[in-house]
Amino acid sequence: MATRLAVNIDHVATLRQARMAPYPDPIAAAAIAEEAGATGITVHLRADRRHIQEEDVRRLGPRVRGTLNLEIATSEEMLAVAEELRPTQVSLVPERPDEVTTEGGLNLVGQIEEVRRAAERLRQAGVAVSLFLDPDPRQIEAIDHLGEGLVGGFEINTDRYTRAKDGDRSAQLEKVRVSARLGHQRGLRVYAGHGLTHTNVGAISTIPEIEELNIGHWLISRSITLGLHGAVTEMLAAMKG
Repeated sequence: MATRLAVNIDHVATLRQARMAPYPDPIAAAAIAEEAGATGITVHLRADRRHIQEEDVRRLGPRVRGTLNLEIATSEEMLAVAEELRPTQVSLVPERPDEVTTEGGLNLVGQIEEVRRAAERLRQAGVAVSLFLDPDPRQIEAIDHLGEGLVGGFEINTDRYTRAKDGDRSAQLEKVRVSARLGHQRGLRVYAGHGLTHTNVGAISTIPEIEELNIGHWLISRSITLGLHGAVTEMLAAMKG
């Protein structure tokens, strides 16, 4: 089965918030992305509301045809929002106020109880739960300690792979492969993303255990010259090699 593409539309909202204008509209962007072949939409509701707002998530709910994946931190504020809005899936991610973008995966090994409490609340609300993790076997194996059925999948952070120089890229790719295999062996759904572009996505999309990629910044940047429909179409072609 071909690897699916979920489009992160955060930076449509970034452009809107730069002028506090009513445009561009992330919901319109989501519709274009799905029309072009995306099977899911991802948004990250941050504590500082630098891009996506609660109202965006509320409006996306009934309009997204595929999966609506909401990325949030494990804070009480964000869990309450997720319980109210009930997206298809919540991905738990680490978050620091002064970071430019997400800098790494959750330290699940050191946050088992915090993540378990968050996952239990989300599952009780009828929301599927995923985790954003670095390609580190210790972090993948730590999912075993959360409790059966609490977490349905995880997203592998591909940042180091995308930043690696030629001599190190194969080693970073192998870490992603190993992590994907470990997750699949545990019956978990495996996703991947962060820093992927149409020039580096091919090797990741051929890993058989990875069923979906989350890509945002490149697609929104590329849409300035190609349009969003063209950028998504180009990415899907690159994913097929």
